[in-house]
Amino acid sequence: MIKDLLTALPQYLLPQHTLSRLMSRLTHSEHAAWKNFFIRRIIRHYGVNMDEALEPNIEAYKSFNHFFTRELKPGIRPFPDAPDAIACPADGAVSQAGAITGGRIFQAKGKSFTAVDLLGGSEERAAPFQDGVFTTIYLSPKDYHRLHMPLTGTLREMAHIPGRLFSVNTATANVVPGLFARNERVAAIFDTEIGPMALVLVGAIFVSSVETVWHGVVTPPTANAVQTWRYGEDAPILRIGEEMGRFNMGSTIIVLFGKDRAAWREGLASGLPVRLGEMIGRMR
Repeated sequence: MIKDLLTALPQYLLPQHTLSRLMSRLTHSEHAAWKNFFIRRIIRHYGVNMDEALEPNIEAYKSFNHFFTRELKPGIRPFPDAPDAIACPADGAVSQAGAITGGRIFQAKGKSFTAVDLLGGSEERAAPFQDGVFTTIYLSPKDYHRLHMPLTGTLREMAHIPGRLFSVNTATANVVPGLFARNERVAAIFDTEIGPMALVLVGAIFVSSVETVWHGVVTPPTANAVQTWRYGEDAPILRIGEEMGRFNMGSTIIVLFGKDRAAWREGLASGLPVRLGEMIGRMR
């Protein structure tokens, strides 16, 4: 715990958004020597599997961010055929998974936050998820950083919720209260055949931007208040497995379903490595 505190405490003092803007400039630089050096270091340090990338040649990427949000080879992450399957939306590791109890979502070691806070302070937005289920998936630097649909859904609403930019690693999650409901985030609410589904894309320090396929870059810039977009007759419909967004640098996605609408598979728990497209639960 002391080690975790020492990791997290300096983050309260850091100019988090300023550092993230600086990182954005660096990761979008098209200076060949710089971006190739940075890419090679990341591949070597984290063990990135470039055999899965559609473009394995690092010199073909125009910037580090272009590499970081690289496409995978077609078919490398198959989605389940079962009609009741809920698919994993990302490569990564499960941070937590379970029930939303009393409106609260478990974070780590006795810490939790409310669904209302996570979804921007709206009781109306959070109501469908009362007593439902959630899973939180952390994407590390080695992972594929595009996010895909766990189920087919029609987009109803998107909210950009301003906040801090703490790291979202395990050490920080263990000690920063309400971490995922404090960080800047984008919440997308979809209507599915089992009711509302929320996909919450949580920013973090050095995450230079969050974007969606229907809107483009949502942040930066950040804002002083929650911004919302509602979608009507022309609302995008995204099929299971289709790309819905991406992190320009890595972070966390949280998936929410309503009461008695979904059940996670046995063994879906903290620390479990998961891959995009694998079945993580079933519809009810």
